[in-house]
Amino acid sequence: MEIAASSPSITFETSPERYQHWKLSFDGPVATLAMDVREDAGLRPNDYKLKLNSYDLGVDIELADALQRLRFEHPEVHSVILTSLKPRIFCAGANIFMLGTSSHGFKVNFCKFTNETRLGMEDMSAHSGVKFLAALNGICAGGGYELALACDEIYLVDDGSAAVSLPETPLLGVLPGTGGLTRVVDKRKVRRDVADHFSTLAEGVRGKCAVDWRFVDRVVPTSQFKEAVEARARALAALSDRPASGPGIALGPLNPAIDGDIIRYRYVTGVIDRAKRTCELTVMAPDTAQPSTPEEFLAAGDQAWVIRAFRELDDCLLRLRLNEPETGTVIVRAVGDPRAVLAVDETLAAHQDHWLVREIIGLIRRTLKRVDLTSRSFFALIEPGNAFAGTLFELALAADRAFMIDHPDEENTVRLSAMNGGAYPMSNGLSRLETRFLGEPASVRAALAHDGPFDPQAALEAGLVFDAPDDIDWDDEVRMAIEARTAFSPDALTGMEANLRFAGPETMETKIFGRLTAWQNWIFQRPNAVGERGALMTYGREGRPSFDWKRT
Repeated sequence: MEIAASSPSITFETSPERYQHWKLSFDGPVATLAMDVREDAGLRPNDYKLKLNSYDLGVDIELADALQRLRFEHPEVHSVILTSLKPRIFCAGANIFMLGTSSHGFKVNFCKFTNETRLGMEDMSAHSGVKFLAALNGICAGGGYELALACDEIYLVDDGSAAVSLPETPLLGVLPGTGGLTRVVDKRKVRRDVADHFSTLAEGVRGKCAVDWRFVDRVVPTSQFKEAVEARARALAALSDRPASGPGIALGPLNPAIDGDIIRYRYVTGVIDRAKRTCELTVMAPDTAQPSTPEEFLAAGDQAWVIRAFRELDDCLLRLRLNEPETGTVIVRAVGDPRAVLAVDETLAAHQDHWLVREIIGLIRRTLKRVDLTSRSFFALIEPGNAFAGTLFELALAADRAFMIDHPDEENTVRLSAMNGGAYPMSNGLSRLETRFLGEPASVRAALAHDGPFDPQAALEAGLVFDAPDDIDWDDEVRMAIEARTAFSPDALTGMEANLRFAGPETMETKIFGRLTAWQNWIFQRPNAVGERGALMTYGREGRPSFDWKRT
């Protein structure tokens, strides 16, 4: 029986003192994130037990929180050891019984969140100066190995039984859902035929074979394992350009006020209309003076607008994904003083080499990617009093369509900044302007070189908005566009939007989200996986799976 898994509401905020599954410790420039999953502390503890360090969404929510805190609260951390406190077991992967009793939508969104979290680790390595070392102290299977694959290097204990494996295809009739197949060949550069063999080998590989085939970087005898891991972690830490000491900034709770169908934060508000299946998502520009130097950012802490607003937006997007599956269209507005947004952008551009400003830019980059990767239609409405400028204009560029009212009596403009020129690349490695004007580099240069704001007609001519109706037609044009959107098949829209949003070059990220997610979405609905006798449903129970042998 499938469980809806969307009630009660899932929350994405936590903190180290509330962790049930991870232990975070520090030794100078090296942090250790150790899995110690509580069997009885799953999100639905009556439905499954998290045995053998298997994980569910709750485990990954804690991991995502720990990564965010390492970025902002601990600038002195230069490398992270990822390991387990369970003897002879690193991680058995995503909990199979959790997957088997979850709704289709929950399974897909669970995989998407775990993918974003692991890509976040690679983002830290690429942009934050924090390297990850997976210290596999025992069996490492499925999603556990996918977690290790997100690290820069993998050490495996050589105890005669420890192995790495991706057993999803032979045992469960599904795919490794967190980028395993992609990382094995694209990142680890494993030969295709070897990867094919490995992916159908339920028991995995161990010892020298695992090193020779590039599935791990080194195997170490048990007696030397701890010493070798610590030495390598310190060597990786020495490569970092992060500061030797703090202070960082503490990330406090967001504490949104939820009143019926309204989610209200300090700078972000989401209003859900269940009858229309829409959410009006409004982001406010700064309404007080903002930091203009890194030192002032440190003093302002997590209450600085750019940190607070994008943490709120990220949290709201995740709540919509998991708790509001029937809310299919998001209407995005940015309101307030655009000059305040542009002033923040000037500060970010001027100090982007400072570790904290670099982390702020990273927070914005990852949150905007969360928009791109959310299976909802996004329509931006640009009206008088809007704050679609610079960084906030990225929300309009991320939207599937942007509408800008051309009012004869009220000023309505948008404006770009240096931050629109590539500070927030999409999963394809391009800026949203470059993706928008694929094959038209002159249009990108012209938009960025434009002096001053764009009025509605200038924005339309520059290709920055989809339509600019006048005030007479505005209400009807917008209403008809939204009503038409909400009437289409949600499945078709999800496929259409993902294909259009992933324009341009293919990267490891676009493969994971545009290819893996789409295939897993399909497989998760097929009887060979989730039918009464499907492999996922019969695993661990009496009997063997029954397959429909036709290839499709």
